[in-house]
Amino acid sequence: MSAGSISTNSLLRCCAIAAATLALGACGTNDPTPIVPDNSAAAGSLNLAPNGTGGRVSAADYRLGPNDRTRIIVFGQPNLTGEFQLDGNGILAFPLIGNVDANGMTPRELQQAIANKLDPQYMHNPSVSVEVSTRRPFYVVGEVQKPGSYPFVTDLTLLEAVATAGGATYRANMSNFYIKRRVNGQIVRVAATQESEIQPGDTVIVRERYF
Repeated sequence: MSAGSISTNSLLRCCAIAAATLALGACGTNDPTPIVPDNSAAAGSLNLAPNGTGGRVSAADYRLGPNDRTRIIVFGQPNLTGEFQLDGNGILAFPLIGNVDANGMTPRELQQAIANKLDPQYMHNPSVSVEVSTRRPFYVVGEVQKPGSYPFVTDLTLLEAVATAGGATYRANMSNFYIKRRVNGQIVRVAATQESEIQPGDTVIVRERYF
């Protein structure tokens, strides 16, 4: 092989490495999603908890979202009672009344909305109960063994979420994370730590560390 060929091959390899490095850098720096601290007070008008309080969310204050599954009971009406799942846009399809935009509602607000649509056209003064049977999943992507979606459980920390996804890869940066979260209709990146609490619908981003 000639010296000219070796030089050309080396140059091509260097160009490929440089292009890959630039591409990786772009993934981390060109994301226009706003970054907020893992602290609702520091986030200004953005409240990081689904109930808009910045604190732990009770079952009554939980805000419904896409893919949540609910248990709805209309007392005395077995045909209107059962499990109903919100679609990818947070829409609930319910017998008789059709679609209800339940995205962002609490269970109490949804039961009132259903009752209002049933009364008086279909029944007088209906008694409706709504509870969340399965909260929407969370997601883990990036430098983990098994990226994907996982069922939400309460009091889950970011470190536990990573463990649920099979643990980190050897390339993972385990001291610097983002959580993508929808807050008041806006997607933000929460600058998180291993102790940050995961909320339903969150996407945990485990980034690569650079040596």
